[in-house]
Amino acid sequence: MPAELLLFFEEKIMYARLALSILFLTCAAVSALAGDQAPPWLQQATQINLPTYDKNVSAVVLVDDLTATVSDDGRVTKVYNYAVRILQHEARDHAVASVGYIPETGKVKDLAAWLIRGNGTVKRYGKDQTLDVAAALNDVYNEYRVRTISAKDDADTGMVFGYTFITEDRSVFSQDEWAFQSSSPVISSRYTLVLPIGWRAESVTFNNAKVEPKVSGSTYTWELANLPAVPDEPLSPSLGNLVARLAISYYPPATVQTPGIKTFANWAAVAAWMSELEDPQVTLSDALTAKARELTANARTEYEKIQAIGSYVQKVQYISIQTGLGRGGGYRPHSAAEVFAKSYGDCKDKANLMRAMLKAVGIDAVPVSIYSGDRDYVRADWPSPQQFNHCIIAVRVSDETHAATIIQDPKLGRLLIFDPTADETPVGDLPAYLQGSLALLDSKDADALLQMPVTPTEMNQLERNADLQLGADGSMTGAIEEKARGQIAAHFRTEFRRLSRPEYNTMVERWFMSGAPGSKVSKVEPADDLSEGRFALSVAFAAPGYAQLMQNHLLVFKPAIVSRRELLSLTESKRKHPVVLESNAYSETVRVKLPAGFDVDELPDAVKLDTPFGTYVTSYDVKDGQLVFKRTLVQKAMTVPVEQYASVRTFYEKIRAAEQAPVVLARK
Repeated sequence: MPAELLLFFEEKIMYARLALSILFLTCAAVSALAGDQAPPWLQQATQINLPTYDKNVSAVVLVDDLTATVSDDGRVTKVYNYAVRILQHEARDHAVASVGYIPETGKVKDLAAWLIRGNGTVKRYGKDQTLDVAAALNDVYNEYRVRTISAKDDADTGMVFGYTFITEDRSVFSQDEWAFQSSSPVISSRYTLVLPIGWRAESVTFNNAKVEPKVSGSTYTWELANLPAVPDEPLSPSLGNLVARLAISYYPPATVQTPGIKTFANWAAVAAWMSELEDPQVTLSDALTAKARELTANARTEYEKIQAIGSYVQKVQYISIQTGLGRGGGYRPHSAAEVFAKSYGDCKDKANLMRAMLKAVGIDAVPVSIYSGDRDYVRADWPSPQQFNHCIIAVRVSDETHAATIIQDPKLGRLLIFDPTADETPVGDLPAYLQGSLALLDSKDADALLQMPVTPTEMNQLERNADLQLGADGSMTGAIEEKARGQIAAHFRTEFRRLSRPEYNTMVERWFMSGAPGSKVSKVEPADDLSEGRFALSVAFAAPGYAQLMQNHLLVFKPAIVSRRELLSLTESKRKHPVVLESNAYSETVRVKLPAGFDVDELPDAVKLDTPFGTYVTSYDVKDGQLVFKRTLVQKAMTVPVEQYASVRTFYEKIRAAEQAPVVLARK
């Protein structure tokens, strides 16, 4: 399937991918047939004998076939056929056809779909069942549109849904992408490229042994068959890093000039092209310059100037603006003066505005093209702007400025990396989903991808203190204070901002209820300090009957009264894919005032775990009628190979067991 449709199946991928990989959302089809008769290719697909699949497989793709024909002037016509057999009722959502297009430079010439029932009868869907909508309803200025046909209300187990369409478009680039599957198994997946005589193509294969094309004249065909399902596993790499993907580049003869078609021999060419689009947009107006100087008037250091301007730009309203897409407008920001005047823009507009405001106070910066949502998505061996869906900024700083997000570039020197769009993350930090990514400095001095900084584990820390009192009747009362830093604070901040206050309080109450059923929360006090990258939460509660009173003699309770909110679930005995861990540091101290007339009868054993991917320690102490329980977890950001899954699973099983271990009190 076209690579962008693969991303559609991944909820983790941000919709900005549509904006920056826009030209490759135009899949294709063949002309619709008269009446309700299904086309021959679809009729043949229904006759395919299927292997036996696991019970978790709800649908199987029978045909996934695209033919892209390039004309001498660079216009691309795509013909796409797709068929899926629904194996379970829950898979009816697979019965949807969609095709994207840019009205300015392209068109959908045909779109039709068919549903073939178990008894062989056919229902055809055409123009009357087609919706044509904006790609994203919250994008105020977006030329990109999508046509869809949905048969999911008619589809059911055993039926085959197929669709076909034709698009025609004048592409900006002589490149394309193809994903051989999504998570469903595939019988046949094929991409065919038909070039003018004398043109040539080359390809790179990701996540699979190289797929060599069959070449006949100037026609190239890449094909894979009988692909298994991709199981849904917790903490797995994204689908885009698991399934076989193809990146294709095609070139006219050196003697042929094809206006409007851009080819890239290396990353230096990509960086130079991006720079040509972006540099002229760094425009200063009197009002913009005055505002930049006003914001930094009291700043004592270079870092404080960057903080002041970064904070201001983060508050500029984010609105996706996709105009002039057929001419590369998805990559070109609006002028900084215009964005400042209107006080809204998308990621590239915000990065450009910050660049201009920094320039107004004598600080140089460079835009950075990056992929948001998957730090491993970008690959160095395919120079293409289409690998990116987001824009951030690299600020050139002197030796006096220090931050965990500063990296060293051989040509541009010390660079502070910052995302002006991520309003939950301050200057000096970087969203976790960007850390460690390969990105491109959009500068004529850049000639290679650069790895983004990874903040140290101790910078992403949660500290929790609980002061509790246990009653002789088993009731537990007290208060819990949390102090978060870094990306843990950013996560908590996002929760707080996106929920109404009643919804936020309900979320906290449910969190407490999960560890202490029947608990009543009497106070919820969040405190957000964005400039320092901190978030605090104070909660008071009462939990009647928290401890179990046995025969009026023993009190049994867990000192870990509330769970860590980022609990991992690795319960399956076997696994197919690596485990992706995020950086995380957690510490908790629980002080429980014991009820009069009771002594500690049993304490759990202290735990000390030390592994390559993390450490975990617990301890217990009783003094002056008070139990003190401590637990500490340090988890490293890394991808653990599937061969080491057993050790990862054992590590978290031991943590789970330690946090469920009870303390037993006995009446004196």
